[in-house]
Amino acid sequence: MTILNLLPSVLIGAVASARSMTPMAAIAGVRLAHRETPGRLFLLDHPLFKAGALFMGVGELVGDKMKSAPDRTVFLGLLARVMSAGIAGAALAPRGHERLGAGLAVGTAVPLAYATLNGRKAGMRRIGQTRSGLIEDALIVTAGLATVALAVRGRRGE
Repeated sequence: MTILNLLPSVLIGAVASARSMTPMAAIAGVRLAHRETPGRLFLLDHPLFKAGALFMGVGELVGDKMKSAPDRTVFLGLLARVMSAGIAGAALAPRGHERLGAGLAVGTAVPLAYATLNGRKAGMRRIGQTRSGLIEDALIVTAGLATVALAVRGRRGE
């Protein structure tokens, strides 16, 4: 195993820093497409998990544009990032290295949450909350889907 094998875990942590539910929604999407993730996690195959992850991913994208949306660095926002990054980071890590993948994803998500928040606030000052959010959505959702797609490339479920 090389450090490149763990890159998807780090990248999905970066995605979680900006959109806490996008990593789980992307994982649920590939599992619904009968693709297998490198790391094995039982809950990835549970139908309720898949539906909930997709629903929460879409809900976050909508809710983020509301004036009352809390900063991503409040306790519950960071907790969601830790959980989502940890699960997704483990799923994208090589089999047998799930804990390391989870740790790397969480270690990336939490500090980057502060950096992505600063970038979003700067964007809000320049172009407003909705437009900056839509641009961030496009970038983060694309990065999340690309990261998960690359990690599961060629892997078929059973």
